[in-house]
Amino acid sequence: MIERRTFLFTAGAATAVAAGLGSFVIPALANDPDGPFKLAPLPYDPAALEPHIDAATMGIHHGKHHAAYVKNLNTALAGKTELASLPLETLLTKLNDVPEAIRTTVRNNGGGHANHTMFWQIMGAPGGPGPDGDLKAAIDRDFGGMEKLQETFNAAGGKVFGSGWVFVTVDKDGKLALEPRPNQDTPLMEGKRVLFGNDVWEHAYYLKYQNKRADYLKAWWNVANWKVIADRYAAAKAGTLTI
Repeated sequence: MIERRTFLFTAGAATAVAAGLGSFVIPALANDPDGPFKLAPLPYDPAALEPHIDAATMGIHHGKHHAAYVKNLNTALAGKTELASLPLETLLTKLNDVPEAIRTTVRNNGGGHANHTMFWQIMGAPGGPGPDGDLKAAIDRDFGGMEKLQETFNAAGGKVFGSGWVFVTVDKDGKLALEPRPNQDTPLMEGKRVLFGNDVWEHAYYLKYQNKRADYLKAWWNVANWKVIADRYAAAKAGTLTI
């Protein structure tokens, strides 16, 4: 699996960036037809988030990084029929039941699969409407408004040491909370539900932003899909939100 700055040296990515090919995509690793977990296609074109997230990063991030998490998770669970049959969000709450020999692999790759599946869904083309209705009311109540949420969220993302995520969680009563996590950990591991989150691993932003994580965090809000996030908020209150 290509991680951190080493992905800068992927020949195809370097060529695409040099040529300015906005639609560049690295083909995804093939899904294991016998594995229980699958890599879903992106719900939009890899260039759809330009200029805030570039198409080359999206191609590598989805087609290489996320695909590798899925492949590694399926490999680790081969022959573990009972564990492999669990929904991903349930598996992540039962890590103590996973054999110690594969527990770290399942934690890292299962978390990576869940986090990225959520991540692709809650983004969309720039210029969409902001939060409204019940979701906006919850943001105002629990964070003091959208501007304060962005300020607090970006500060938390900037403080993640090394690699990790910053999440907004939601409980069954609709209360929101800010929860950073290291590596590919997720609040799902504690039985919580994620409303949305941002990936602050370097592979999420380094091609475009280099070491300027703060610039990436600020720009990311332009591609937040508040319609999808509002649907997730309603699902959380209804008890139907999964990953």
